[in-house]
Amino acid sequence: MTESMSGMLQKDMQCEGLLECFHDLKEIDTDIFQLLHERQSPLTVDEIAEQVERERSTAYRAVQRLLETGLIQKEQVNYEQGGYYHVYRLRYAKEIPNEMQRTLNDWYAQMVQLIGEFNDRYSEETQPAAPVES
Repeated sequence: MTESMSGMLQKDMQCEGLLECFHDLKEIDTDIFQLLHERQSPLTVDEIAEQVERERSTAYRAVQRLLETGLIQKEQVNYEQGGYYHVYRLRYAKEIPNEMQRTLNDWYAQMVQLIGEFNDRYSEETQPAAPVES
């Protein structure tokens, strides 16, 4: 069940909570985001799984969620003798808050519109029904 806005505002939100709030991320997703931030160097899924102490498949799913949100990027590294592997790194850090601000602005505009519609629908003064004479 989705938490109410009032409930969210009563919580002591942390910086990492923004990622969960904006992108519906899980704890492991934010753990991996934090790991990539701390490392500041690209890591493979195997390295990520080892660092967060999770199965490779679990880490891979979390990495895919982070890719879908655009918080991290995938790079291909080629072997000299042929073949390749992928590494993952954070996107340019200054882009992320700007995107969150745009998302918040869009959400705010939608809420203003919905509040206006609510006001139009429910703020009309209704007259109490006249008593029925017998």
